[in-house]
Amino acid sequence: MTTDAVQTGNGVSQLFQLLRDGVPRTRAELAKSTGLARSTVAVRVDELMRMGLITPVAEAASTGGRPPSQFAINPAAKVVVAADVGASHATVAISDLAGTVLAEKTTDLDVALGPVPVLTWLVEGALQLLADSGRTSADVAAMGIGVPGPVEHSTGQPVNPPIMPGWDRFDIPAWVYQHLPVPVLVDNDVNISALGERATAWPAVEHLLFVKVATGIGTGIISDSRLLRGAQGIAGDIGHVQVARGADIPCQCGNRGCLEALASGPAIARALRAQGIEAHTGSDVVDLVKRGNVDAIQAVRQAGRDIGEVLTTCVSVMNPSVIAVGGSMARVGEHLIAGVREVVYTRSTPLATEYLSIVQSVAAQQAAVIGASMLAIEHALSPESLTAAFLSA
Repeated sequence: MTTDAVQTGNGVSQLFQLLRDGVPRTRAELAKSTGLARSTVAVRVDELMRMGLITPVAEAASTGGRPPSQFAINPAAKVVVAADVGASHATVAISDLAGTVLAEKTTDLDVALGPVPVLTWLVEGALQLLADSGRTSADVAAMGIGVPGPVEHSTGQPVNPPIMPGWDRFDIPAWVYQHLPVPVLVDNDVNISALGERATAWPAVEHLLFVKVATGIGTGIISDSRLLRGAQGIAGDIGHVQVARGADIPCQCGNRGCLEALASGPAIARALRAQGIEAHTGSDVVDLVKRGNVDAIQAVRQAGRDIGEVLTTCVSVMNPSVIAVGGSMARVGEHLIAGVREVVYTRSTPLATEYLSIVQSVAAQQAAVIGASMLAIEHALSPESLTAAFLSA
């Protein structure tokens, strides 16, 4: 491969990054933005057209003579596969390069069955969705997968995941690649939910916390517009921060007093059973709240306060602009968030909360799938990936 070819590939990729925002531009506007000669821009536009990544759109207004052509990203050029694996469910979807979900399917699936059964369902589901959409595996640019446990992002391998027996250090990307030969990105489900929430509702927000309250409790952290994973991939694992009110309550992690043991869906259900109220799962709690059960509403409100106690520290450390609360327990609506707000707004400094919004997730149950799509898209359309695609074309 010649140096000229590499330089051209890099140049094509750099030009494409300008067009990723979806705003149509003319060759002249691209030349002005990049400082490149119009002849160079014309060559790179032609290459991107050949690769199918951009497409002509409505012509710009003419200032005399023939109207200049405009170009923008072509979302249909490729698709990505997005997968959300939960403790007891799995979802797989097909999205275009703009992150729009084109098709999806969900099933009840116990993650404790192990990696091969779960990943087999994901791959077979993806191939079926592709076939139903008139696409093939050759149209897939990448695949993003979220799993309910810590992940070493560089390898895509779960690391000591507490509710995923048999998954520890399993090479998810390598296994999937054997059946669907595309780049595979894997991350914690709360991290990808943070990506999905931001892409859906807060694209201009640089500092955001996504709090997932379900079977467990975790936080996805976006700071300076970047997802923070931490040294071992467990940044945001607030579910195992100790809360004073629960000092004697055992947690599945082996400690006592963890937030998850007090405020998760199963924990709230357990507290209600102790009061003689029939509730075995988080969904039972949600149903009780929606039927107006006062004890359930009060228990959810207290869970919100417990979560707020931990988030008060997060607000001081991270100084977010938005805290979005999602996960299956967010279906109880304002009752949970009211408890969070009550504590965070009372205990945090006025400077930290003056412009802080604590809201229910807008992306809701779609947050993880959209985030998995974004994970795959960011990889597929990165400068490095596009340069490699140009050189191999």
